[in-house]
Amino acid sequence: MIDTLVYDGTGVEAHADLDAARAAAGTTWVHVSEATTAEIDTVAEAFSLHALAVEDVQNNVRAKAEEFDTHTFALVKTARLTRGETTFEEEIDDEPVGIFIGDDWLVTVSTGSADVIGRVQTSVRRGDERLLERGPDFTAYRVFDAIVDEYFEILDHLETQIESIEDEVVESPDVGLLEDINSVRRELLSFRKVVWPVRETLAVLARGDAHGIRADSEKYYRDVYDHLIQLVDLIETYRDLIVGTRDIYLNALSQSTNEVMKVLTVVATIFIPLTFVVGVYGMNFSGGPYNMPELSWRFGYPAVLIGMAIVAGLMVVYFRRQSYL
Repeated sequence: MIDTLVYDGTGVEAHADLDAARAAAGTTWVHVSEATTAEIDTVAEAFSLHALAVEDVQNNVRAKAEEFDTHTFALVKTARLTRGETTFEEEIDDEPVGIFIGDDWLVTVSTGSADVIGRVQTSVRRGDERLLERGPDFTAYRVFDAIVDEYFEILDHLETQIESIEDEVVESPDVGLLEDINSVRRELLSFRKVVWPVRETLAVLARGDAHGIRADSEKYYRDVYDHLIQLVDLIETYRDLIVGTRDIYLNALSQSTNEVMKVLTVVATIFIPLTFVVGVYGMNFSGGPYNMPELSWRFGYPAVLIGMAIVAGLMVVYFRRQSYL
């Protein structure tokens, strides 16, 4: 779907004719959402967009920034957490957004819905005309800023997950936590693959060398770039946190296993002498020079039981004093 807005100095108007919008005085913004090949070709022809840049948007390549004769091209990614079809509950879903900045026009192309760009365009329609009034580079900055704001929302969600996992690891570590930990770790890795190239893209635009980025707009691009640096640092910090949480979980699980094994070992150790006693008396030798006199003694059976109980009791007392129990 193609939406075209033109700011002529007095207000914003929607245009249906791309050629008329391209030739109109003022700033033109064309946004193509859920773009089809035919729509992309139509916009590319009207604004002389470079074929390689258009191909990059369609092929969803790595985020990048390039300069052409008549415009500057930037490819960035929107990101959101979605319920995936794999074994993980949530996944990072990214969509490419191509941003073409000309002298008096801006073209944004998305193969998906790109709701974040739609919200910026809606604000222009509702009277925030200063975006287009300040030029296509400033409008592009607002698009970049809106996309990065969504990155922070994702990171806040992941931070909440990490805090919840940390609490569960300390309070009641169970087997299911390992899957949650690995899921968050993979989400952070996928998110980093989205954010890192976008940071490099904004670095190119913030330097002031790109065509179409005016000197008074560079500070806004540097601000977005600073936010992306903060995002990358936070992602690395959270990755370290989740790895540390996994180590704590494994240590807690190992400690729990050791406690169980210690109890089982103590129980087995207590029964070793008892097993020896019942094994000896289980031979039931009678007669001959090696007769077992206890076999014919009236109190032999209760005496053996009492002796076994005394041995077991003494061993329990000893283990308690040694802090084994």
